[in-house]
Amino acid sequence: MRVRIYKPAKSAAQSGRGGTHEWLLEPELLTPRTPEPLMGWVSAGDTLTELRGRMRFGNAEEAISFARKNGWDYALEEAAERRIQPRNYLDNFRIVRPQDEERQRPA
Repeated sequence: MRVRIYKPAKSAAQSGRGGTHEWLLEPELLTPRTPEPLMGWVSAGDTLTELRGRMRFGNAEEAISFARKNGWDYALEEAAERRIQPRNYLDNFRIVRPQDEERQRPA
């Protein structure tokens, strides 16, 4: 079985970063998901889809050791570092913003 280990990104619908500090281990789908003809619900042939979003670890090393202990192949996706650009509130009301000044300077 192959699993994916990653650190989730923050939700676009919320401004907070809750739930982004833990690492997730999710199995890759073995069978395609198909809609059932009677109800139209989506189903899959393997029961490992139930684990999606449930296996959380404090750091990547714990998730990797868990995958190795169970004999699973894994793909580790490194988390992107958050870059914060310091800004001044008054710059929002300037005629020419600092970002635009940097673009307009001759090289």
